[in-house]
Order: sequence, then structure tokens, then C-alpha cells
Amino acid sequence: MGMDLNSDLGEGFGDYAMADDAAMLDVVTSANIACGFHAGDPAIMRRTCALAVEKGVRIGAHVGHRDLAGFGRRAIAIAPHDLRDETLYQIGGLDAFARAAGDRVRYLKPHGALYHQAAADRALADAIVAAMREFDTALVLLGPAATELEHAAHAAGTPFVGEGFADRAYTPAGLLAARGRPGAVLGPDAAVAQALSIARDGKATALDGGAVAVVAASICVHGDTPAAVEMARRIRAALDESDAPVRAFT
Repeated sequence: MGMDLNSDLGEGFGDYAMADDAAMLDVVTSANIACGFHAGDPAIMRRTCALAVEKGVRIGAHVGHRDLAGFGRRAIAIAPHDLRDETLYQIGGLDAFARAAGDRVRYLKPHGALYHQAAADRALADAIVAAMREFDTALVLLGPAATELEHAAHAAGTPFVGEGFADRAYTPAGLLAARGRPGAVLGPDAAVAQALSIARDGKATALDGGAVAVVAASICVHGDTPAAVEMARRIRAALDESDAPVRAFT
């Protein structure tokens, strides 16, 4: 049994760079590339897609709220029909650059606040899945298992892959701890241990010390986590030496 390793990439804007995308693309198997709403711009989308194809990394649309100032981490009220259209727009924009580079968008992962809102709100989850199916019924949805995102995907016949996080702490309820909470972002040693625990046992250790179930076939290392590339290298090496070697899910 293999385990995908993904990262959120292409999250700069203009001259601003968020992370070392080129180095991270040497490590991960799937790249969640920003589509210009929460981050990214046409030049960055083109460059990141080209690098991903060059390195054999699968391309996913990392769709988010139209919120460059807040990096898509602010919850924004949005009508489901508007979210459907914004999602379709973002997929189409990234796919144009993916095809120019010789591949295509293969999956979708919501970003930031939208990830959490759609996981809890079936109408928003349905809107994302509807846009995916309008674009290409073969697209895979990557997100948290046992949430409205998974329910919406299954109801529509859309392939779904559960995601776990190596570098983020979980609450006892199985949700990601808020970034501002002490201990919410894990250091390298803890992240490696959590990735192995998710891959081997389907569990992570919550902030209160208890175990929480994390059903995942893909593990994320955020590109903006401190020392993210070295962390990802260590996680990949640990997974490759385990019974869950790293391989893409698409």
C-alpha cells in the first residue's frame, strides 16, 4: 500500500514568493497549485505547472476564496452557485497552464477557510463537486475524510481521496487546530512521527494527547511551514522505508 505526499505550491504573487516550490517538487508526488484567487498569478501558475510536469508530479487545482489579502484563510460567506462558478473558473485557468506544459489538472483540493467551510457545509461541498463534474468527471476530490466533502463526492459519483496533515496538530474532535493556537504547527520530528502514524495506523495524536482517526491516502506538508522542504524529505524517506512507500494517487 502506497501513500501520496502533497504540498500547496504556487502560492506567491508577483515578485512575492511563499516557498521553495522547485525544491519541494523534487520530493512530493502531488502539487496543489494555487489558481489565482487566494494566491498565484498567471506567470506563477505557468511556471509551477511546467516544473511539476518536468519532475513527474501530478497537478491539482488548489481552489480558494477570492482573498489575496487574507491568503484565503478568512471565512467568507458565499452562495453555493457563486462558489460553483468560482471553482469552475479556477480549475479552467490552471488546466490551461497544465495542458500548455503537457499534462492536465487531475484533482482538486480546497484551500484554507474554504477547505474547512466545505467540510462542514453540504451545500458548499455540493457546489465544489458540481463544478468538478462540469469540468471533468474524472477529477478526484482531495480533502478530509468523513466530512461533507466526502459525502458530496460519493453522492455524485466523484472519486474521493482522504487527506492527512503531517505538520499540523489535530484537536480531539479530529479537526486541524487553529494556526494561532500553541502547538498547532508541528516541528520536523513530530511531523515525521505523525506522518508515519497516519500511514501505518490511520491515527494522529491530538493536542490533548489522545488518538484521533485520520483516514488518508495522501499526506500534506505545507510549503510555508518552517524548513518545509527538509521536513518533506525526511517524511518521504521515512514513508519509503515503511510499508507505505510514496506514490501518487492519480
